[in-house]
Amino acid sequence: MTAQKKLLEMENVTKSFVGVRALLGASLTVAPGEVHALVGQNGAGKSTLIKILTGAYRRDGGSVRFAGREVDFTSPGAAQTAGISTIYQEVNLVPLRSVSENIFMGREPKRWGLIDWRRMNHDAAELLGRFDVHVDVTQPLGGYNIAVQQMVALARAVSVDTKLVVMDEPTSSLDEREAEVLFGVIRQLKGEGVSTIFITHRLDELYAVCDRVSVLRDGRTVFEGDMERVGKLELVAKMLGKKPQEVAAGGQTAFEKRDAASTQPLLEARGLGRKPKVLGVDVSVGAGEIVGLAGLLGAGRTETARLVFGADSLEAGELRFGGRDVLFGSPADAIHAGIGFSSEDRKAEGIIPGMSVQENLTLALLPSLARAGVVDRARQDEVVKTFIKKLGVKTAGPHQPIRELSGGNQQKVLLARWLCTNPKLLILDEPTRGIDVGAKGEIQALINELAEAGLGVLMISSELEELSEGCDRVVVLRDGKSVAELDGDDLTEDAMMNVIATGHTADAPLESRAL
Repeated sequence: MTAQKKLLEMENVTKSFVGVRALLGASLTVAPGEVHALVGQNGAGKSTLIKILTGAYRRDGGSVRFAGREVDFTSPGAAQTAGISTIYQEVNLVPLRSVSENIFMGREPKRWGLIDWRRMNHDAAELLGRFDVHVDVTQPLGGYNIAVQQMVALARAVSVDTKLVVMDEPTSSLDEREAEVLFGVIRQLKGEGVSTIFITHRLDELYAVCDRVSVLRDGRTVFEGDMERVGKLELVAKMLGKKPQEVAAGGQTAFEKRDAASTQPLLEARGLGRKPKVLGVDVSVGAGEIVGLAGLLGAGRTETARLVFGADSLEAGELRFGGRDVLFGSPADAIHAGIGFSSEDRKAEGIIPGMSVQENLTLALLPSLARAGVVDRARQDEVVKTFIKKLGVKTAGPHQPIRELSGGNQQKVLLARWLCTNPKLLILDEPTRGIDVGAKGEIQALINELAEAGLGVLMISSELEELSEGCDRVVVLRDGKSVAELDGDDLTEDAMMNVIATGHTADAPLESRAL
């Protein structure tokens, strides 16, 4: 790649935090109109490199050139003004403001010195239409699901005069149809000469849309090349620092099947309902069993989990837990009964950014760690040390602010938060969202180990491969209702896709099929 064909050049970039060297000479080069993949395990330095590029962090060493000149952005606003737009994995918008306000915040169209609301709403709706998103742009953004919010963030990014769009796990909250729409937009931007840095842990997406790839490992760039010249096995091997034959022998699938023992009923939910999202869901989980919830976004998966956890109140149906009828009035009641819930929205409903790893990890355990309102620090330190080691959390120490950790390591801390309470049932909503290929296997191995010890798991995932390989049974939801339950040889990706599309299993009698 000649100098004339380089839009972005980052060379020998270094960055250290207290006790941790995050980047040790990383490099990244992107050409105009190129879709460039940036991959690596959690903690490899991807987010740090991007934050240095966009002015959120200041680099300790190295150089950055953008659009032919040396740059050292002091803020994300300065980077945006120069032509770099960023869409982070956790949506950084204002939930209480309208959709159109979020898209044009700070750049509102004016007429006679006042905001031209009609034009702004019209332009916002037109922009979202490019992504096949049709919502009331005058309504608060927080009223829409994460997928819509992600699309709004994308619309905001492309609404400015940008030369480079950075996308950090942009499909983590999208279903397959929405992801395809996103890929179409990326190709459209490429045709207009706009470059994209694409960060994802889903390998199939890299090959679907990316031209070149850079691999980070332990803060260094260890590979850069054309996507078409590197196979999946070789790419994973470079991420993990292993030989391809070692990766193949290790079986780098995200999940591994286990032999499920016979279980006794733990959770029994019948006819759960809360309009308009949940209209009749049946699901049960036995002790030591992993049960999945499948379905498109909007099918009612997360809403069902919230009903079980007491985060939303039941309008219809019955709930039994541990052999007795229950009606949780709040999450505190569910936690007291022995239920943990790791939410999909890590930023809004999971971590507390200003608190330490230790404080975040033991948040749900505090009542049992305290006596007369005083926390037993020795027990707290012991718990934190145990779970940091058990889950392989990469951190400078338990007192490091959790906001400084990578997304995958934040997710591990949230899992540890519930595991340290020794729950009977663990609800996991998209547990591998933003988790790299190596860590996926670690997390599922831990889940399997806990299930073998008698823990019940209710798992929601948009990745059908994870459900088919990691669950004993899967309940498929469609339009707020449970329409099928698959297990054994019937539990396949194709079978789940068929039910999601048609509302019935392939062998269902014709008279029972939805017209």
